Amino acid sequence: MRAETIILLSMAVPLGGAGLIALTGSRPNLRETVTLTSAATLFALVASLLPEVAAGGRPAVTMVEMMPGLAIALEVEPLGALFAAVASFLWIVTSVYSIGYMRGHGEHNQTRFYVCFAVALASTMGIAFSANMLTLFIFYEALTLSTYPLVTHSGTREAVRAGRIYLGLLLGTSIGFQLLAVLWTWSAAGTLDFTPGGILAGRADGPVVGILLFLYVFGIGKAALMPFHRWLPAAMVAPTPVSALLHAVAVVKAGVFTVLKVTVYIFGLDLLGGLGVSQWLAYVAAATVIIASLVALVMDNLKLRLAYSTVSQLSYIVLGAMLVNSWSVLGGGMHIAMHAFGKITLFFCAGAIMVASHKTEVSQMRGIGRTMPVTTFAFLIGSLSLIGLPPMGGMWSKWYLALGAASAEQLIFVGVFMISSLLNIAYLMPVVVRGFFYAPERPNPPDAGSASPIREAPLTCVAALSLTAVGCVVMFFNAGRIHAFLQPILGG
Repeated sequence: MRAETIILLSMAVPLGGAGLIALTGSRPNLRETVTLTSAATLFALVASLLPEVAAGGRPAVTMVEMMPGLAIALEVEPLGALFAAVASFLWIVTSVYSIGYMRGHGEHNQTRFYVCFAVALASTMGIAFSANMLTLFIFYEALTLSTYPLVTHSGTREAVRAGRIYLGLLLGTSIGFQLLAVLWTWSAAGTLDFTPGGILAGRADGPVVGILLFLYVFGIGKAALMPFHRWLPAAMVAPTPVSALLHAVAVVKAGVFTVLKVTVYIFGLDLLGGLGVSQWLAYVAAATVIIASLVALVMDNLKLRLAYSTVSQLSYIVLGAMLVNSWSVLGGGMHIAMHAFGKITLFFCAGAIMVASHKTEVSQMRGIGRTMPVTTFAFLIGSLSLIGLPPMGGMWSKWYLALGAASAEQLIFVGVFMISSLLNIAYLMPVVVRGFFYAPERPNPPDAGSASPIREAPLTCVAALSLTAVGCVVMFFNAGRIHAFLQPILGG
């Protein structure tokens, strides 16, 4: 099959899956079979593109030509291929998890949930494979709109309020800032194509480049850079599989992916490094890393604690982009994958604990490791990956980010990464310590006829969180391959 056909099918399969899911909604087993089949097919399609991209190929296809030199077009390059591979694989895992969670938690509107999830993955593929900024902007907005029903899934007053914040901040930043930046870029450069080395060198002076960078970075609200981060913790009212989608599979990763794409392919590292206009944004990202970690530290609700952790971890990638050197950019690209596996594991564990024990607060986690040992051990693995300890994948992305800060002779940012890792320990490890080393406040005897106090979540939930926890370890031993795969984005 030709690569161009595979690219189009990568868009068509999740959209077709969404339609079939809607048609089979009255038959849950068939509906979920369609979901899993669509997810597995999408991953197989994306995986089939990786060898060609690794060999230096850049398969592309034009969908619609708006005017000469401006089209809705798709092209597969290493950063987008990695993002698409991670998102499509985790769609499979999240779908498996969702089956146990949605049924075990008795959620309503399950068909709508699976339909919107599939449409969101189609939008994510469009973002990952965008050949220019116009295409990316269109799919970026489609992702916002397709995930809004997921945020408001429960229909409660709190969910509706969260949905307003979600739409208000994401659409407000993208239309108010990002769209203006896209139009200004077209006017200045005469093109929006993603080009190695950037398109603005020699076409925009220093002040214009600085303003454009401001508009892009703050216009990409999905990156959750402070002060445009409130949508992310607000969205935690959604079911846990939605939190997994927001934090690991699609939405926030689409944000930081876009920041990296704009940095590398619109501005170019040489232009930004020569002008020094990204320095102050690096300080904003560093402040977000520390402040969000401190907020996470005082959050008792586990999902909110993880949400602020995500705000902090996303700014690692933004900081890496703003340091504008090869180490930091590659570290940021690697962190997209490493953080995805670590954070989705933690959210899966939080949801499993809620389903099995109805506990949502960190202060309630005493003894949870004795009744849910697999889930708590998986939480430990995901935590170690985010902290950056071997043998977990998060160690390598943090290593390269710190090397980038050192290479830029910015020891203050090396310190930020180190302090943040210590704060990661402070807000993540109490869950594990309470779970394994504290006695339950009110021990519940096992049911009559049962000799075991183990009360794990449904099997599909446990299988999914176990798989992503294993993924954290697998990523550690494959970090070199990921680094080599991303190397061509530097355009050297």
